[in-house]
Amino acid sequence: MTASPHREPRRRRYLLCPPAHFAVSYAINPWMDPGRPVDRAAADRQWRRLRAVLRGLGHEVLTLDPLPGLPDMVFTANGATVVDGRVLVARFKYAERAGEAAAHRRWFARAGYRPVHTATQVNEGEGDLLVAGRRILAGSGLRTTAPAHREAQHLLGLPVVTLRLVDPRFYHLDTALTVLSDDQIMYWPPALAPTSRRLLAALYPNAILADEADAAAFGLNAISDGRHVVLPRAAAGLAAQLHAHGYRPVPVEMPELLKAGGGPKCCTLELRGA
Repeated sequence: MTASPHREPRRRRYLLCPPAHFAVSYAINPWMDPGRPVDRAAADRQWRRLRAVLRGLGHEVLTLDPLPGLPDMVFTANGATVVDGRVLVARFKYAERAGEAAAHRRWFARAGYRPVHTATQVNEGEGDLLVAGRRILAGSGLRTTAPAHREAQHLLGLPVVTLRLVDPRFYHLDTALTVLSDDQIMYWPPALAPTSRRLLAALYPNAILADEADAAAFGLNAISDGRHVVLPRAAAGLAAQLHAHGYRPVPVEMPELLKAGGGPKCCTLELRGA
């Protein structure tokens, strides 16, 4: 029997936003149903648990103040992408979320980040721009546009690999793919176009492949520090695969935020460099 590889975690800095105004008051993805009740107190407990887990793993957690009228601000991953201290602030596809971009821009400017760019093309931040070592895996087809990939490559200074999403349930790349380490990912192939699947198979021959049940449980909306992988508890099959590959699964429960199509990664924007 081959021994599992030893994994070393790397301390991270994350930006989170409390779900003080969380609601499902509109529908911009297949998970959202404004007629389905949301328990904001439960959402807050689940978010606080996620924050405590990240801090307990040794990571630094900073906070973006929530604003009324922006119920999806809790999903900070969509607001920007940060590489080597350079910030590219999102430009959202839907008007309902457009105000989040200005809130992120103000936060980064006050925190001393330079330069801070705002996307001119539709670009939904780390939802679709996943930093994997010295490249960016970039989703398109449902939210972020292909021209936004070229803009990100120019402004963030990393080569961008374009991947086309084809299943509306997995509307951002971070719902269908997780960067586990600089050279390993996990993903659900049917969420991607055939050409994108072939490209990922060539780039990551040792990738972990999820099944549909774990993908639908938002198991791929996960956070990895290179050893610990924070993911929804319901994705038990993925957790077992991660353990076999030398990672330590850290399960959390976030069913209220899933009502808006969000999970652990959606709530977490990584701050790379400063």
